[in-house]
Amino acid sequence: MAIIHWLGAGLSSAPGIKRLIRNGAELWLWNRTLSKAEAVIHNLEGQCQARTLDWQALADNVSKGDIVVSMLPAALHVQAAQLALDKQAHFVSSSYVSPAMQALNEQAQAQGLCLVNEVGLDPGIDHLLAYSLLHDYRQSPAYAASNRVEFRSFCGGLPAEENDFKYKFSWSPLGVLSALNSTSQWMEDGEVKSCSKPWQAVCSYTMPLAENYSPVFEAIPNRDSLPFIQQYNFDPQWPVDTFIRGSLRLPGWALAWKDIFTLVESADQDANPANAQTKLQAKSDELWQQYAFKEGEQDRVVLYVELLAKDENTHEYAWRQSYSMDAFGNEYGSAMARLVSTTVSLAVEAVLEERIAPGVTAAPNDMALVSEWLWYLNDHHETIQHLNHMA
Repeated sequence: MAIIHWLGAGLSSAPGIKRLIRNGAELWLWNRTLSKAEAVIHNLEGQCQARTLDWQALADNVSKGDIVVSMLPAALHVQAAQLALDKQAHFVSSSYVSPAMQALNEQAQAQGLCLVNEVGLDPGIDHLLAYSLLHDYRQSPAYAASNRVEFRSFCGGLPAEENDFKYKFSWSPLGVLSALNSTSQWMEDGEVKSCSKPWQAVCSYTMPLAENYSPVFEAIPNRDSLPFIQQYNFDPQWPVDTFIRGSLRLPGWALAWKDIFTLVESADQDANPANAQTKLQAKSDELWQQYAFKEGEQDRVVLYVELLAKDENTHEYAWRQSYSMDAFGNEYGSAMARLVSTTVSLAVEAVLEERIAPGVTAAPNDMALVSEWLWYLNDHHETIQHLNHMA
């Protein structure tokens, strides 16, 4: 029987771990601090054990056909994936496919092994919703290759109760700070737009269908959106007016983060990369102390994905559908943890069932898997509280 070697017992891991063990999988939870791993699996009935994360010990215990799940910082994913390949094991992570990860594709295919990425929340669930919308659009009587297409996908992990910083962290802030230093690209009004610092493109965004709370957010572009036009299988002949993947923040976020932006810009201009990284790490440690979610503190996740198509002649909408989600922390765990790790656990099961092709892949676009995963996420109230499909 394959063993799942889950690396990392952080705030976003527990629900997926528990689900896999409840479903009969054998799971070894590896974490730098053993007590944290032991706390996650405490009182669970099933085949599970906690181990101190040591790379040599991990290598000594991974066998052919096992699955290595990395919930570690993104910089360690390739190391974990290479270890999996060396041991003829599969690999799963919730993070974006990096160039270094993509470089392992040929080796993974040759060995018949799966290196699955982008199966968390964003990226992950947002991909599934995009594939579902595109499938429905292509099947619709309103479909025409000449329709002008608009696509928007916005996601945000937020504190349920606002604070002065307009944000809280569920994992190391260093990744958030690093993302602020990346160039963003998107399509708007038929033209490619770009911004070297995403906060420079912040705008007000009203999320349709949000419930209970104000639907108004601040939005920033998320990395480079353009490669996802191809990843989502947009037909090359489609006229695309808008295509953007973005992040949502609470109103007032840009003002509250003004000093953070100054620091990130200063680090970017530092001639000494090591010094710049030291600055960011120090600020990350400070933010983690000040603004990390406390145990049991409620968080909130909002997600909105829409696809619209305009008739080329009348300029009226011929087709428009969207998905929205507004999830909150509950007794089953934080909204972020449930959404990220549950989707990861679904990917692990799909690999075990040989339903994902070998090689480096992102969230599956096979509609059978997409439909099953969305059904599960929508059906289990402990995972998603609100998922509306609107026509």
